[in-house]
Amino acid sequence: MILQFRNGKVMDSDGVQVMGIINITPDSFYEPSRISAEESAAFDRKLRERVRQIANEVGSMIDVGAYSSRPDGTDITAEEELARLVLALPIIKDEQRKIEAETGRYLPVSVDTFRADVAKNCVEDFGADIINDISGGTLDAEMFHTVAWLGVPYILMHMRGTPQTMQTKTDYPDGVTNEVICFFRQQIERLEMAAHDVCPDKYVRPQIILDPGFGFAKTVEQNYQLFANLSAIKNSFADYPLLVGISRKSMIYKLLGTDANNALNGTSVLNALAISMGAEILRVHDVAEARSVIQSLTN
Repeated sequence: MILQFRNGKVMDSDGVQVMGIINITPDSFYEPSRISAEESAAFDRKLRERVRQIANEVGSMIDVGAYSSRPDGTDITAEEELARLVLALPIIKDEQRKIEAETGRYLPVSVDTFRADVAKNCVEDFGADIINDISGGTLDAEMFHTVAWLGVPYILMHMRGTPQTMQTKTDYPDGVTNEVICFFRQQIERLEMAAHDVCPDKYVRPQIILDPGFGFAKTVEQNYQLFANLSAIKNSFADYPLLVGISRKSMIYKLLGTDANNALNGTSVLNALAISMGAEILRVHDVAEARSVIQSLTN
């Protein structure tokens, strides 16, 4: 997998990559992943420790989000989302630079947002490397043109509706896998058209990473139907890296009759299966455990 970033850095890596999650929110579903800016005295320290943890556990990327996309999460404004990121990104980027100086490893920073203006600010003003859009371009009409203009890698995820309405939109007459495949084809075409619009004289193919969106506008049964067909999705889009984000999600703990705090073993099992079906990026809360899964499959 090769990803090129605005600052000239390049990720050229074989094997499965691990994206470590940082949530700058007070209400993300897995409490240990939260680093709330409201705890101002400890915010800087906790954030730096989390970045270091991801690096020390051999994570490949960092994904930072300031908007909780859980179904019952609070719908905050773009201004509040950006305000949280403005506090966090300088700290994360500072640690990123220190880690690179110490180890020679560059950990690209992804920003989890569906808002074009937030994406633009984070990339242009704070050096974010990747945009991770849970809506796949459906919640902000300007996102595709913005991403094309910025020239950054873009994670295109499948979701219907908004985080607040998505679980009422789980009717898939042709099956959830067909829906996701059709959605990807449609949105890839739209993003490529946006790239042509932005640079008609020098078209640059967008760098797209595909995420089936487990847990978003899908029932538990539909999540497993989709998961069982990951190979079909990968085969349909062989040229695009496939990201799987199932870490500690309700599709695991509801099936096991437990909660997110006790869903690590289930996460590891599904991550191993996802790799066997073509996943190239695992988005996780537990970086060391994901790395152990990868090592156990490659040794």
